[in-house]
Parts: sequence; C-alpha cells; structure tokens
Amino acid sequence: MPTPSFARRERHDLCDLALVLGADAPTLCAGWTARELVAHLLVRETRPLGAAGLVVPALSGLTDRAMARMERRDFAVLVERLRDPGLTPYALPPVERLANTMEYFVHHEDLRRGQPGWEPRALAPEDEERIWRAVRLAGRVLVRPAGVPVRVRRTGGDETLTLRGGDDPVTVTGPPSEVALFLFGRDAVRDLAFDGPPERVDRLRGADLGL
Repeated sequence: MPTPSFARRERHDLCDLALVLGADAPTLCAGWTARELVAHLLVRETRPLGAAGLVVPALSGLTDRAMARMERRDFAVLVERLRDPGLTPYALPPVERLANTMEYFVHHEDLRRGQPGWEPRALAPEDEERIWRAVRLAGRVLVRPAGVPVRVRRTGGDETLTLRGGDDPVTVTGPPSEVALFLFGRDAVRDLAFDGPPERVDRLRGADLGL
C-alpha cells in the first residue's frame, strides 16, 4: 500500500485533532472555531459554486451561505466527510500535492496553535523539504502585500529564496514550516529571525500576508 502523501497525512491528522478538541475549539484562522474551519475545507472541496467566493471576493456571499449550511450538520459527520471527501479533483495526486500541501498543513497548525500551550512539531526532513518547495512556488504572491524586498533562508541549509527583489531586503530565517506559516499571515510562529532595515522589518511583520 503506497505511503500517504504529506497533504493526506495532514488532512487525517487535522480530522483526528478536530474530533479530540470538539466543534467549539478555537483556531488561528480569522476567529473561526473548529466547526467553521472544517466547513470551510469541505465547501472548498465539495461545493464548487459555493467555493467561488474564496477566489472572487464579489461572490463571498455564496461561500458564506454554503458554509452556514454545512455548519448546521453534525460535527462528527462533517469531520469524517472531510477525512474522505470522495471523488473530487483534489483526490488526484498531482492536484492534491499542488493545492492541498499548504492548505492542510497551515489549517492543521491553525487548529493546533489555537490551543493553549502549543509547541512546534518536529517534522520529518522530507516534509520540511515539501513545505520549502511550496514556499518557492507561492512565496512571491504571499509577500506582495508588504511592498518591501524579501528573502527567506532556511535553517539547516544554505538555500535562500528571493521572494521580492530590491535593495536592502528583509531576510527571514527559520525552519521552512515556520517560514511558511509566517508567509501565510500567522503570528503564532517560533524560531524565526528577521534581518534588514528596521522600518522594512516592521512593514513586513505588520503586513496582511497570505492569500
């Protein structure tokens, strides 16, 4: 039996944790509870029309209504549906790797780090590498709101990515997982260092990063 992808493992771990914490558990994601987070993920994957508002702000009402309908269902049923949503484009391995690697990693951490006393996980090196590849693909879009030159450097290696060019950049150094969470606009991060002109560091750290 093939080893599940990182995205699939993050999906299943998120579902396991959601059942342990319960529907009303807080998350880091826009003030959502676990119920709202699970509903968001289900709408994204199983309601193409309802998910339109995730990419077209003018259609956000469709997404809000689809989520509201989803949230009225039994939470345990919702979680198990998310664990195995059936035949969707996201089940195709190439789509799953591209579209769900960061989606499920970030939202799993939204649930984990929304709880008191959270600690970073020790991810396997190969999973950190997968996250670094995702940063390489999406990082330029993620830092755009800051409007300053940005580089990221991974600890434990010499690789540096330029996400926005220019003189006197801000360099963010840390594990790929923590760098990714920061670039997706999460404040609950650890082990990151910021180097560069102080005013630009402040702009980056205060920007509304992410998609």
